[in-house]
Amino acid sequence: MAEKKNILTYAGLKKYEDELHNLKVVRRREVAQKIKEAREQGDLSENAEYDAAKDEQRDIELRIEELEKLLKNAEVVVEDEVDLDKISVGCKVRVYEMEFDEETEFRLVGSTEANSLENKISNESPVGKALIGKKVGDIVDVHTQVGVIQYKVLEIQRV
Repeated sequence: MAEKKNILTYAGLKKYEDELHNLKVVRRREVAQKIKEAREQGDLSENAEYDAAKDEQRDIELRIEELEKLLKNAEVVVEDEVDLDKISVGCKVRVYEMEFDEETEFRLVGSTEANSLENKISNESPVGKALIGKKVGDIVDVHTQVGVIQYKVLEIQRV
């Protein structure tokens, strides 16, 4: 079975690459030093610093593995090439929510970059799925757990 592609914006790719570099170059060295210092204290069987450093080392290695897998399967959306005629990953969209009479702005990103606090919604979320392919002026019905929410697409722009 082919692995799922991780759709990333260029900013998302850079963020994950920077995190991976930091973990491999800086954090590994810091933890190795902590382990070395804890070993020098003698008996490892009751050495809380040693145990904590080994746990931290395990967590770092797991995150490195996770990031390498994510980046290996990354598909980067070139935001400058996003078609502004219709909504797609990598664009910012301004919508009017009809029930609550308010405007909202979303940035459509891949699922690994989604962050509702920053209004970054996944292309796999109910709202993201409903918006993909729509054009300015379209009315979009989003089926959610609380019912149907209607949005009118007001504007599509590059990030």
